[in-house]
Amino acid sequence: MNQNYGIIAAFDTVPELYHACEKVRDAGYSQWDALTPFPVHGLDAAMGVRRSKVPRFSLTGGITGFCVGMSFIWWVGAWEYPLLVGGKPYFSPMFAFPVSYELTILFTAFATIGGMFFLNGLPMHYHPVLKAPQFVRATDDRFYIVIEATDPKFNVTATRDLLAKTGGKDIVELEA
Repeated sequence: MNQNYGIIAAFDTVPELYHACEKVRDAGYSQWDALTPFPVHGLDAAMGVRRSKVPRFSLTGGITGFCVGMSFIWWVGAWEYPLLVGGKPYFSPMFAFPVSYELTILFTAFATIGGMFFLNGLPMHYHPVLKAPQFVRATDDRFYIVIEATDPKFNVTATRDLLAKTGGKDIVELEA
């Protein structure tokens, strides 16, 4: 039994796609995407896409790296290998800063990459949209909207009618 992944519709120009995205957004769909052969300025606003959450992962990683660096130098200097040199304290943030700085950068980089992978659902080795026969043109000269069947508002006929009303062509159901 073949399961339905969603519906894909083609558009010939950027303005057609842009206005169709606004109509799909206004219709209340949440599980959908627009596929373009090149970046389209303002399309994310037309789709109602909110700001990415990846910077939160980056900030968390940076703060964690800084705290780990400071804690590590404190632990080494005060507990594990205390050295009294010229009356200097066992721990000074000034001496711990280079290690903390480097760990801040390292942890931020790893958290950013990890957050991006997590939020984007990567690695994804296969996607049903790639099986659509017309998808080949999405990398060349055509624009597409794909509405997933997992969307709460998804109804095959209502979704197909909405895409047809917005000017969609070659509307096809995709199998999962």
